[in-house]
Amino acid sequence: MDLRAALLRHVTRPPRSAGEPMVDSAPVARARARERSDGYRRGGRGGVRRKLIWAIALAAAGLLLSACSNGGPQDTWDPAGPVAQQQKDLLVPILWIAAGVFVFVEGGFILISLRFRHRKGRDRIPAQTHGNSRLEIGWTIAPAVVLAIVMVPTVAMIWELDVRDPEAMQVTVKGYQWWWGFEYADEDMTTAYGEGQPIILADVLVIPEDTPVELTLVTAGGGARDEAGVPDFQVNHSFWVPRLFGKQDAIPTDEGHILFSADEPGTYWGQCAEFCGLQHTKMKFRVVVLDQPSWETWVARQKEGGDLPADPLAAQGMDLFLNGDFEGGQCTACHTIGDTAAAGTAGPNLTHFADPTHECFAGCDWETYVDGQPNLEALKAWLRDPGAVKQGAKMPDYDLTEDEIDAIAAYLYSLR
Repeated sequence: MDLRAALLRHVTRPPRSAGEPMVDSAPVARARARERSDGYRRGGRGGVRRKLIWAIALAAAGLLLSACSNGGPQDTWDPAGPVAQQQKDLLVPILWIAAGVFVFVEGGFILISLRFRHRKGRDRIPAQTHGNSRLEIGWTIAPAVVLAIVMVPTVAMIWELDVRDPEAMQVTVKGYQWWWGFEYADEDMTTAYGEGQPIILADVLVIPEDTPVELTLVTAGGGARDEAGVPDFQVNHSFWVPRLFGKQDAIPTDEGHILFSADEPGTYWGQCAEFCGLQHTKMKFRVVVLDQPSWETWVARQKEGGDLPADPLAAQGMDLFLNGDFEGGQCTACHTIGDTAAAGTAGPNLTHFADPTHECFAGCDWETYVDGQPNLEALKAWLRDPGAVKQGAKMPDYDLTEDEIDAIAAYLYSLR
């Protein structure tokens, strides 16, 4: 039904006849406005109150839930090294300043909204402060002072942490899609076999306690390289271990650096903190810190090649790994196992896959051991179809049989 004519009659006053007296319409308009306002208050006040209660309840729930992560493995508020402690000491006062600004500004909004809200019977406009020079100067200087208080110590710490130490242990961190590789660059961190290659790890960085370590961050793409040696699929990453140091970007066009140390032995969790593709959330890693005697034992073991398996099933797996020609390729095309013919560099180095310090694999999606026992089911699921358990993984599905999967898994868990 077309209601335009009715609406037009409702809002259009008929013309006044010649003898009709003039009527002041302002009081009538104000009366009608008050009626509409009163009706809105009677019908809408309860709805506004309910919305306010819901908003307060949601805010309280969010505040409560934000406390659930206290004591987690990636707790910024529990630093375990001097760099993380420095960053916390800077962060805390800045957060208090931010909280003060928030309370002042939001409190002002709420106060003004309540005190100067429209009330029944009040028609005058509140006093205007436009052109108040004192106020305008004040709210220009105050933010500048606050920013200066925050900026000076922040910039000073940026310069303080942006240092290099040639005497520190040198490790190159490579960001792949989607896992981290660690290559020890010091001359005394090379293997005892072959031509003395650097010790290389995947997913877990192992360092000694109370020892300065300098990380050089680079990107390595998907692992493959073109004829010029340039890695494929290079994207930005961000390397972050909350309890040891803050975030540092790894970008294709430049190197990043982190100088840090850990106060005591333990395992510290980290992750990629910048979106880098499909499996960004599963690009995790760990830093295992050892005491000095354990560190020396670990280094001596890492310098050795892969173990020769004594178990017949593991021996069969070794033969499949080194000599198998599966649909889609060979294991040796991407992986290295020290002191064998396997020398691929596109995938993780598996020389000491089952070493106790290698706590996780496949971007730390799975634990290597569960309750002290090999996590065979997870490894077999990965070998069965990598893309099914980590969509977008660069490792292809070799269409292995269950017997081949059992044998290769047994071999990998013999590499201690």
